[in-house]
Amino acid sequence: MKKSLFLLLILATGMVYSQESDFDKLMKQDWANLQKYRAENAKIKGNSSGDLVVFMGNSITENWVWRHPEFFSENNYVGRGISGQTTPQMLIRFTPDVIDLNPKAVVILAGTNDIAGNTGSSTVKMITDNIEAMVQLAVANDIKVILASVLPVYKYPWREQIDPVEKITEVNQWLENYAHENGYVYLDFYSAMVDDKKGLKDAYGEDGVHPVKEGYLVMEPLAKAAIAKALGKKE
Repeated sequence: MKKSLFLLLILATGMVYSQESDFDKLMKQDWANLQKYRAENAKIKGNSSGDLVVFMGNSITENWVWRHPEFFSENNYVGRGISGQTTPQMLIRFTPDVIDLNPKAVVILAGTNDIAGNTGSSTVKMITDNIEAMVQLAVANDIKVILASVLPVYKYPWREQIDPVEKITEVNQWLENYAHENGYVYLDFYSAMVDDKKGLKDAYGEDGVHPVKEGYLVMEPLAKAAIAKALGKKE
């Protein structure tokens, strides 16, 4: 009996190690998670109509799609957010997830996970260099650019030792200046959602980072107005 239990334990342990190894292998092979939207992208490529707009981002964008899918389906928007992602990962998948879909415009909402250190420590310049590279790719492919501010965060629940307030302010200042200097549209979510501690208003978020539906309802008219401006249309 003891021998059987011992063998089962060895087998179970081996399965766990195998699963961990498979996961690690996947992360090494597809660090940017290019496979996530591959099937959906294949359906859109060559079949997009009207003024398609892609939202590139992280969990804030990904959650937006499932919290209020009508906002996307009714406006010919598609979400290409992946939870936890940082700007270097987004840059890697910018071609298949944005450019290859031939959209009229892209909304880039990125940077908060870099500040949180999800893929290692990042300076403001590292973040803005990656965003600028995405912008250059978009412009080279005749895609209008909307640069969204990083949402306010006072503390990241998974990185409480990090003080993000100053770095968020610096990134947003760069985004605003860069947009104005180059003729892109700056989408200021931050001012509409910040509280007196420079964090996300409680009514708009559940953990100080991720908006709830009430938060997205604040963001949506701002996004629509910015997209209309970028496309030269009346809202």
